[in-house]
Amino acid sequence: MDVSASEDLLRELAPQVLGAVVRRYGHFDLAEDAVQEALLAAATQWPRDGVPDDPRAWLVTVAARRLTDLLRAEQARRRREDTVAARALPDDWLSPPADRPAPASDDTLVLLFMCCHPSLSPPSQLALTLRAVGGLTTAEIARAFMVSEATMTRRITRAKQRVKDSGVPFRLPGAAERAQRTGAVLHVLYLIFNEGYASTSGPDLHRAELAAEAIRLARVVHRLLPDDPEAAGLLALMLLTDARRPARTGRDGALVPMAEQDRTLWNAAFIAEGVELVTNALSRGAPGPYQLQAAIAALHDEAPTAEETDWPQITALYELLMRGTDNPMIALNHAVAVAMARGPGAGLDLLDGLAGDERLSGDHRLYAVRAHLLEMSGDDEGARTAYKEAAERAMSLPQQRYLHARAARLEPDVPDGDPDPA
Repeated sequence: MDVSASEDLLRELAPQVLGAVVRRYGHFDLAEDAVQEALLAAATQWPRDGVPDDPRAWLVTVAARRLTDLLRAEQARRRREDTVAARALPDDWLSPPADRPAPASDDTLVLLFMCCHPSLSPPSQLALTLRAVGGLTTAEIARAFMVSEATMTRRITRAKQRVKDSGVPFRLPGAAERAQRTGAVLHVLYLIFNEGYASTSGPDLHRAELAAEAIRLARVVHRLLPDDPEAAGLLALMLLTDARRPARTGRDGALVPMAEQDRTLWNAAFIAEGVELVTNALSRGAPGPYQLQAAIAALHDEAPTAEETDWPQITALYELLMRGTDNPMIALNHAVAVAMARGPGAGLDLLDGLAGDERLSGDHRLYAVRAHLLEMSGDDEGARTAYKEAAERAMSLPQQRYLHARAARLEPDVPDGDPDPA
């Protein structure tokens, strides 16, 4: 097995092994450290010596041994056993052996719920989910979120301590709490995907590893909760959005807006899977926000050209979304849809109403949309000013280059049709 295949296998097994060890021994914080060491040992040994016949059992055994070492280092054996006995519920004593393979997928879901505990802040939920469930190292997570490894280490350590202090048992929450926690799980995966698909800062437009990890985890959640239409809607939304990624940047890495993308480059398999998922989910009753966003994405993906997009239907779907959320980005996207369906003047009128929203007033996307609509209406000077203002506010370098290029294209001394400076 080559290094890449070995890494894929380890990433898949990581949450299963952690779940097995926590279920058997408790001590989430120490178990997580022990599993990371077992994964590191496997990454070193397997490419050299070969993958064992039962890699999951191998990892569980190594992690359990390391956990035992860690516990010995912290306290005397009898005190440790007393502590474990005092914290364990009666059913815990009936738990199957940690290396039993059957409940691996259930353990992954329990881990997801644990990492999205309501006592944790959203950044901590993201970091802990990527570490414990996604199998990313602290250094990888730190790079993904553009913070130092020391900062991310502290964030993850605090998150694990909070989980420990909360005393949450390693099991799925009850039915009453599960609905709320499922929403948190889906929201965390949604944020991970968004950061991966459209990086808010840094030199790259995408962070493909984050988007891929979010899709993988969304598949896990959908497989474990097949009757949850929002879990299906979220997976569909990710697939339908990520399907456009191959055409979203040019050869030089510059951003290509959707209207100008080569649609033959879009991932047809993702589109087909996403459309099927959202179609089935929408048939189950009143749609939730992920299903509605997936339905909008499907309309974009199924349109042969930008001009043939069903903007009136997209406008209607955004209006449904706005009934259930106060998200200013939804309102901004609605303004774009209205402009495309009814003309730029109608969209600009809606933007005027959004300018007073302090959550959006400093965001570069508000100025970028205004610039685009002003350009559509023939106000080149106003559009150029708005593009420049958007570029100054954007944190992503590709977005800055794109916005500066759009502004430069509207300079009076540059004839229309000249190639973009970017």
